[in-house]
Amino acid sequence: MKKIIHHIRKQSEETRRHILHFITIVFGIILLSLWAYSLGTSIASSDTRIKINNDLEPLSALKDNLVGGYKNISE
Repeated sequence: MKKIIHHIRKQSEETRRHILHFITIVFGIILLSLWAYSLGTSIASSDTRIKINNDLEPLSALKDNLVGGYKNISE
């Protein structure tokens, strides 16, 4: 590992920045992939689906209220 670090230190600043950007993008993609995988497994459980549906019930009532109000105004 020390050899790699010393080799990178000998490179020009522009090359070191390119290496930094590349490593940052690679780690970002890895983190995004892990997040997407964990999100898919957590949403797949039936308990989570029931909880999401229960959480969205007030929003569907609000939507119905807004749509009904718009229809009354437009008629």
